[in-house]
Amino acid sequence: MIKKEQHIVLETKNLSVGYTSKKGTNVIADGINITLQKGQLIGLVGANGIGKSTLLRTLTTVQKPLQGDIFINSKSIRDYTTVELAKQLSLVLTEQIASKNLSVFELVALGRQPYTNWVGSLSADDLAIIENALQQTNIVPLKDKKCFELSDGQLQKVMIARALAQDTDLIILDEPTTHLDMYHKAYILKLLQRLAKETGKTILFSSHEIDLAIQLCDVMIVMNSTSVISGTPCHLISDGTFNTLFPEDLIAFDQNTGSFKVKK
Repeated sequence: MIKKEQHIVLETKNLSVGYTSKKGTNVIADGINITLQKGQLIGLVGANGIGKSTLLRTLTTVQKPLQGDIFINSKSIRDYTTVELAKQLSLVLTEQIASKNLSVFELVALGRQPYTNWVGSLSADDLAIIENALQQTNIVPLKDKKCFELSDGQLQKVMIARALAQDTDLIILDEPTTHLDMYHKAYILKLLQRLAKETGKTILFSSHEIDLAIQLCDVMIVMNSTSVISGTPCHLISDGTFNTLFPEDLIAFDQNTGSFKVKK
């Protein structure tokens, strides 16, 4: 049996993330070595304030790493121009969009900006890619609606469609299930799982929905106070990694069910 060659989309080597100020350097996490393959769904989890957003901001060049290297498709992130990077990496944030007066189609079409000419004209290929993104996220019936008319769950699907229209190998989402009820949390994460499989894109998201991530992700990245560990959910469960996420006095991880339980 011939082993399928793996394609590494994102890799970090001895990455250190944090902040520098006049008072000195505040290291949030260091020695981060992760490798993400094509077509994987990856969940980044950890307690509040542990540094998940700091890591994502560093991976997306919003802030500079303290040390180490980040590679996308084997090329250092430092060697990409802004336009080149926009063709490799798309980002979905939790912040409110600037103008909810845009239609769904117009917002998704913004994903084509790295490819359009200087006047922003959409080609036939651009329109086909936008239409495909609308279909992949099941929002074709919404395309003429204004964004202010949408529910939080619908708007999150539109933001994912915009990232798909950007047509990058890597999509990074910061807390994509924030403000959603349990049904829509599961819906969005199942959608991301399906998109990773169907499109071959590598999708990395941060989340507090650890139980759902364990069920749906190919790989998980677990941040605790001392380390950043990555692996398959099964491997991380057997290694006891999830037991390190929270203080043991209140919450415990049940390895048999793969879920957290409140101690009585």
